[in-house]
Amino acid sequence: MTKWSAVFIGFILAVAVKSFFAHYEFVGLLIVGFITGYIAHSGALSGLWNAAVAGALGTIIAAILFVLIVTFGGSFAGMFGGLTGFTLSGVASIITIIESLIYYAIVMGITGAVGGALASKN
Repeated sequence: MTKWSAVFIGFILAVAVKSFFAHYEFVGLLIVGFITGYIAHSGALSGLWNAAVAGALGTIIAAILFVLIVTFGGSFAGMFGGLTGFTLSGVASIITIIESLIYYAIVMGITGAVGGALASKN
């Protein structure tokens, strides 16, 4: 049911939206979800599933990149400050990541279903 080519393209686009277009994140996720569902080309349910998986992977990769940037932020002294700061805010960070994961999966999944439904009619 999962088409990994569509998921891979969707997750790359989701990371790009999160990284470069943060002000337009909602609209960007709608567009990325639609594209992912359309590429899946197997109906509404498949489009929903593939876009939700792409959104979840995009959130996980964006969170990992954020942790790496904060932890190893430029110098050796920055590494210790980043590790301490990340340790102190670990619970808050996990809650924020889970919220983002659910948000990305829902927003991208809804428009992925629309894209998959339109693609299956052709």
